[in-house]
Amino acid sequence: MEREGTEVIRILLVDDVEKIRESLRAILSTYPHFDIVGEACDGEEAVLAVAQLKPSVGVMDINMPRLNGIEATAWIRRMYPHVVVVGVSAIATEDTCQLMKAAGATTVISKETVEQLQRVILESVGQRSQVDPTKGKTDLLGSRQNHWVGSPFV
Repeated sequence: MEREGTEVIRILLVDDVEKIRESLRAILSTYPHFDIVGEACDGEEAVLAVAQLKPSVGVMDINMPRLNGIEATAWIRRMYPHVVVVGVSAIATEDTCQLMKAAGATTVISKETVEQLQRVILESVGQRSQVDPTKGKTDLLGSRQNHWVGSPFV
């Protein structure tokens, strides 16, 4: 599917708080190259939704009931390695961010800086093909360092 000559990026929103999903949808749906294909309220729903909806990107909260974002990201990346996962969290620690990235997330951003989400998604998808899975883990933003956009740990 294309819009105005640009490949459409299919996005799945995953957060246990409905208001957060609504806010993310409102922000991301304003970009013509993004198609919000679905939402999930926990990691178990996210895993099922990826299989059914075939998104190219999952925007994944970390702290959720039933199956957290770290476990869901690991499962999704193992079963669907082409799906880019961008972590979002309001209270993530540096350790949590590192665990999320080790599970396969390209990066983790603070929910306080979601205006950066569009840029992060575009960079992650645009550079996805440059990552060589045989050379160790790198984030899809081309950096080997651990960073959390909007984090006091940067």
